[in-house]
Amino acid sequence: SLRDAAGIASESLPRPASLAALYEELRARHGLPLARERLRVAIDGAFCGWDAPVPENAEVAFIPPVSGG
Repeated sequence: SLRDAAGIASESLPRPASLAALYEELRARHGLPLARERLRVAIDGAFCGWDAPVPENAEVAFIPPVSGG
């Protein structure tokens, strides 16, 4: 849903100071609807905490809650 809200599938950016700063930048840039507290975050395909360091050239994904049944 975040990808749809942003209107793009991916984006390359300079390494951020933190994951929280990255998400807030993207949220402001693309008008993303979800607060950071509602999301999980992953670096290079592995879930991590919001305080994890961001390696150079890492792929970061913000994962919204999903419903299922």
